[in-house]
Amino acid sequence: MAGQSNDCNPDPPAIWLCHQINRELPGAPSWMTPGEAGTLSGLDGARHREFLASRWLIRQALAQASGQAPAACYPVEGRPTASASPKGLHLSLSHSRGLTACAVGPGALGIDLEPSQRSSDWARVTRRWFSAVEQEWLLKANDPFQFLKVWTLKEAWLKATGRGIAGNLQTLEVRKNFELYGDRPDRQWQASCVYADGFLVTLVYPRCGGKDPVTAWPGIRLLEPPPDDYTLAPSPSLELNWEPLFHRLIRARQ
Repeated sequence: MAGQSNDCNPDPPAIWLCHQINRELPGAPSWMTPGEAGTLSGLDGARHREFLASRWLIRQALAQASGQAPAACYPVEGRPTASASPKGLHLSLSHSRGLTACAVGPGALGIDLEPSQRSSDWARVTRRWFSAVEQEWLLKANDPFQFLKVWTLKEAWLKATGRGIAGNLQTLEVRKNFELYGDRPDRQWQASCVYADGFLVTLVYPRCGGKDPVTAWPGIRLLEPPPDDYTLAPSPSLELNWEPLFHRLIRARQ
């Protein structure tokens, strides 16, 4: 998959997960870029551990996607939306409550991760930010788990299309039975969601028109947590298998 930038690559993207470890380092690992090391130096506590785990996982994911050694892989500086080495791969990153997710694929993509038991005033958020169609069925269902599936969809969609939350949450409309309608008709989009290790993991990515959307489910792997010193030896994946909660096309909204 490395080096291919065609958004209609026949291979679906893949997702890697890892749990963070409760260990900080006195300095940046030797494999970090200068920009990453500078960011890490300004963090402590949970944010320090989160940043370490995310940059370690990015390299593990890029290595497994490309066949290169983890130490030869690194993202572009700043927000890690693409790979600097190897070139031609897109990235998306999400983390929450000790779990980190990294998606890698040939085209723009977005991933969001949320704990399935997340406590929030979901009804207030629905009334304030969602469309009238979404409000009608979500409030009638009265199910916070359904709300979380919608929320992760919207977050992943905005990441994939390169936009922030402000003013954009209604650019993807999630109708009853998870019929999806987006405002980007320039390409076909796919959305997939899985329940893994107590979290909802949702990915949005460009769909290849010739692929069956049911069979082109992205692979998802849970890696062994980073070692205490965050060395970049290839990390094995745990033998786990998850079935998607849904796997849907995002249709262009007329």
